[in-house]
Parts: sequence; C-alpha cells; structure tokens
Amino acid sequence: MASLEPLAFLGTGLMGSRMATRLLDAGYALRVWNRSAEKTAPLAARGAVVAATPEKACEGAALVFTMLSDAPSVRAVLFDRGADRTIPRGSLVIDMGSNAPPDAREHARRLAVRGITHLDAPVSGGPGGAEQGTLAIMVGGDEAAFSRARPVLLHLGRPTLVGPSGTGQLAKLCNQTIVALTIGAVAEALLLAQAGGADPAKVREALAGGFADSLIMHVHGQRMIDRSFAPGGPSRLQLKDLRNILAAADAAGLRLPLASHVAQLYESLVASGGGDLDHSALFLEIERMSS
Repeated sequence: MASLEPLAFLGTGLMGSRMATRLLDAGYALRVWNRSAEKTAPLAARGAVVAATPEKACEGAALVFTMLSDAPSVRAVLFDRGADRTIPRGSLVIDMGSNAPPDAREHARRLAVRGITHLDAPVSGGPGGAEQGTLAIMVGGDEAAFSRARPVLLHLGRPTLVGPSGTGQLAKLCNQTIVALTIGAVAEALLLAQAGGADPAKVREALAGGFADSLIMHVHGQRMIDRSFAPGGPSRLQLKDLRNILAAADAAGLRLPLASHVAQLYESLVASGGGDLDHSALFLEIERMSS
C-alpha cells in the first residue's frame, strides 16, 4: 500500500494516540478525530490533520481505524453520526477497540451494505506496546481484507488472522480471561506473602523465571507492591470485557466459574468507586475482602 494513501484514525486516547503516532512516523497521511479535541494536539504537531467531526475525518480515507471504548461508542461514531456515509466504497474499516463478537459482526454487516469492508482487530499490550509497536493484534475477517491491512498493522505490532468476522473480538475475550484471572492470582499470592511475614517484593523476585512468572507478575505485581494504580487499563473496561466474556460463554453453552468469580470482584471494585483505577487494583478489592 502506498505510504501516502489517506488514513483516518478515530479515537486518540491513551492507546489510540500512540498508535496514530506510529502511523505518522511510518509516513502515512493521517486525519484524526477525538471526542476531546485537545488530545489530538500532539498528533497535529507531528503532521496529522485534525478533523472537527468523524465524518470529516473519514472523507476519502482508504483505511479507517477506530480505537473507541466500547461498541455503543463505535455505533455512535460510525452510524449514528453518519461517518459511514462519508467513507468511500471499497474502503476498509479496522476496529481496534475491544467489543463483543456479535457487535463486530453487526458492524461488518452494516458496512458491507455500503460496500465497505470491516475487520475486528482488538489489541493487547497496553500503552507501552502501542508506543513500541509490539501490540498483539487479533484479527477477525476475510483473508483478502487482512492481506490489505497487514502492511499497515505491522507498524503497530504483530497481526494474526484468527478466523471470520467476530473472532478477533473472541480472541481478545480469551486474552482478557487470562489477564483478569492472572491479576487475581498475583494479587492473592502477594497478599498471602505479606500476611505470612515475607517481603512481597522479594517473593515476586524469587518467582521470576519459574512457572508462576508472567508479564502480569512483572508489571501488575509491581503496581500492587507500589500500590500505584494510575490506569493503563481501567478496571471499568476490564469489567466490560468480563461481562462480554460471560455473555460469549453463555451463547456457547459454557460455564466459566473462575471468570464468573473474578467478574463479581470487579463488579464490587467498580461499584465502590475504583472504575478508573488500573485493573491491577483488583488487589485492593481482594485486600478489602480479606480484612
């Protein structure tokens, strides 16, 4: 794909701003929009064109990226506000936010009516992965659309086509199942270490390289030890994902007891005012229950 082919990027928050920056640095002509316009200023300084509305951002765009918080936000931007009417026929919409599989399939169907192709391509790796271009990108859609998008996605991370429309979102739900349960396991282990008289930081150090080691142990375990919960991934979004996980399990006739229990813990954390804390703040909820 030619580097000057116009791209649109809708949603330039914590993740989207870093992803859009990588596309600009790769030489793509980029038009951006964000609900809070001030968040687009650093991108404008790097050469992005800031659009006043999503409809304007999408005019003439060959590829449209969305990085929005949930499916209602995607529907509002693409369909309710009418951005889909300004995206040219033959263009490709790549939704990189985390939504439920049925939402992805519905968006794909509605765009197809207008001759627009859709990929659901949620990511994992957090702001650090977005900044470094090392995101895991789980893609659902047809192979031709994936082949078209892949050269651009490679600037953002490691894209993998996992199946038809909706399965990218399903893969992200699998990812979030492991993330949520592992955060809970790390929190309980560190609380156990502390209650038993061991130094939690030294226990984390001792476990490094063993079977219990993980990126979550390194990153979120450190946040728990430091009691520093400024959001990378807010707990309210982890809860949204857990609700989608349980809905997908129910649709498949599965019962996921561990995910169900962790979802209840996140429900309590968010209800008590922790929704904007990092999802590693599940540590605080388990600590509260223990005391």
